[in-house]
Amino acid sequence: MTSDSPIGVPGLPWGEAERDDWRSRQVRQRSYRDDIVTRIDALGDRFERIAYGQVRYADDAYTLLALRSRVMHPSLPSLLVTGGVHGYETSGVLGALAFLDQVADAYADRVNLLVAPCISPWAYERIHRWNYDAVDPNRNFRSDGPVEATALMALTRSFAGDYLMHIDLHETTDTDKTQFGPALSARDGKEFVEEEIPDGFYLVADSADPQLAFQQAIIAEVEKVTHIAPPDARGEIIGSPVIARGIIEYPLARLGLCPSITKARFKTTTEVYPDSPRATPDNCTLAQVTAIRAGLDFALAQHG
Repeated sequence: MTSDSPIGVPGLPWGEAERDDWRSRQVRQRSYRDDIVTRIDALGDRFERIAYGQVRYADDAYTLLALRSRVMHPSLPSLLVTGGVHGYETSGVLGALAFLDQVADAYADRVNLLVAPCISPWAYERIHRWNYDAVDPNRNFRSDGPVEATALMALTRSFAGDYLMHIDLHETTDTDKTQFGPALSARDGKEFVEEEIPDGFYLVADSADPQLAFQQAIIAEVEKVTHIAPPDARGEIIGSPVIARGIIEYPLARLGLCPSITKARFKTTTEVYPDSPRATPDNCTLAQVTAIRAGLDFALAQHG
C-alpha cells in the first residue's frame, strides 16, 4: 500500500486499524523545537513564558507553550491570540510570534496579553490538520476534547475571567481540497463534496454575535497588505453566505471552535490564503499581524 492509496473501505468510518494505517503515513517534516520553541525562548526576556501542558503521542512529547504580559494590571482588559490550532497553517503560528516581537510592546500599558502560538505541535511537525488520533482540535474545544484543546481552555481560565478580544489565526489552503477534505470524508465514511477555495483573506464571525463593525475594521486594514477573498457565484465563501465583504459566520460554540472558549465581546477567526499567486509567506504573516493590530485598536476604542 502506498502513501497515496485510500485508507479503509469507502463509505465506512475508520476504526483503530485505519487510524494506525493513517499514523504510519505521517512523516515529521519540520521541528517544533527548532522553529517555534527557540522563538518563544527568545521572547522570554520581554514576556512571561508559560508551559501550560504536555502532549505525549507514542514516542513523541511536546511542551505546550504560551507567552503573556510580564506585569498583569487588574484594571486593563485582556487579549487572547491563538495560532497553530491546525498545525499546517503556518502563517497563524508565525503571525502570533511576529505580533509579539514587532507590535505587542506598543500595547503594554493598554492590555493584558496572552498568546498561544502553536496549539498543535505534533501536527505542526507533520504539516497536518489533525492530531495523532486523527482528530481536528478545532471541532473539539469542549471539556472532553483532546489535550490540545483542554489544556488551552484551562490556561485561558487561569489567565483572566473576562476577555475583551480573542483572535484565532488560520489559513485556508489548496490542500483543504486536495488532501484534508478527502481525508475527513474517508475517516467519517462520507462522500467527499468539493468546495471552491477562495483566493484571498477572509474572516469568520460568531453567528451568535457577529460584531460586524469589528470584523469590517479588520478587513479594512488587512486590505492594505493583501487582497480580500471575493464570494463565489452563489455569494458564498467555503459554503457559507457572505454577510459582509470578506466575512462569513459560524456558530462557534456549537461547532466547538477555538474562539468559543472565552466570552470575549470581540472574537474572530482569520483565514489567509497562502497558495495565491499574489501571496508570499512574508505577506501572509503580515496579514495576520495586521489583523491582530486592527482588531485590537477597534476593541480598545470601544472599550474606552
